[in-house]
Amino acid sequence: MDKAELNRLLYAVAEGKITPEEAAVKLKTEPFEDLGFAKPDHHRKIRQGAGEVIYGAGKTAEQIGEICRSLVKGGQKNVLITRLDGDKADILKTLIDFNYYETGKIAVVGNMPEPDTEGTVLVATGGTSDLYAAEEAALTAEFLGSRVERLYDVGVAGIHRLLAHTDKIMNAKVIIAIAGMEGALASVIGGIADCPVIAVPTSVGYGAAFGGLAALLAMLNSCASGVSVVNIDNGFGAGYLANMINHM
Repeated sequence: MDKAELNRLLYAVAEGKITPEEAAVKLKTEPFEDLGFAKPDHHRKIRQGAGEVIYGAGKTAEQIGEICRSLVKGGQKNVLITRLDGDKADILKTLIDFNYYETGKIAVVGNMPEPDTEGTVLVATGGTSDLYAAEEAALTAEFLGSRVERLYDVGVAGIHRLLAHTDKIMNAKVIIAIAGMEGALASVIGGIADCPVIAVPTSVGYGAAFGGLAALLAMLNSCASGVSVVNIDNGFGAGYLANMINHM
C-alpha cells in the first residue's frame, strides 16, 4: 500500500463505502508478513515514500524470491534488489522475473520507472574501477524516480577531464562523487558545485588505501562546503539520499 492507496482507503471510510472496522482490519493486516526467516515491510512506502529494498548479500536466491513475492503480493509494484551477484542472479531467474544490471549488481522486479522530477542527479567517478559503486548509486536513484546523468573516469589524475564538464556540474541538483585511492574527487567537485555533494569512498586502491579507509577519512575532512559522506562502497545509500534531495 502506498500513500495514494491509503488516501483512497480513508476517503472510502469518509464516504461510507467501507466501515472504520473494515479499514482497521486492512491496515492491521497490511504492515508486514512473517515468513519465518524475514518480515517483509508492506508499509515502508507509506512511512518513507519508497518501498522496501532487498539487500541480496547473505540471503539465498530462494529467500530473495520469497521476499519478492511477498512484497509484490502486498502491493509493491516494483522491487529493488541490491548486492546480487551473478551466480545468485542465475538461480533467482528460475524463480522470479527481473532485469539484472551486472556492473552494479542490481536487480529490478517490475519496470524501471520514468523520471518523475525535473532535477538531475549527476554521478561522477574518479576511475573506471569505481563503476560498481557508481552503477549501484545511479540505478538506485533511477529506480526511485530521478533523472540521472553519468560522468565516469574524471578523476584528479587528469583533472581536465572533469573541468571539461563544468556545465553538467553547475546544472545538477545533487552530485554523487565516487572515488577510491585518496578520494580527492569529492573535494574538487565540492569546490565547483552549488548543490549538495554526496561523497562515496570506494575500496579501490593499493596498500595504504586500507580498503577505502583513506578515501573515507579524506572525504570526511574535505575543506569544501556542502560535502557529505556515506560509508565505503555504499552506492545504494548515496543513490537513495540523492533521490530524496532531488525530490525536495
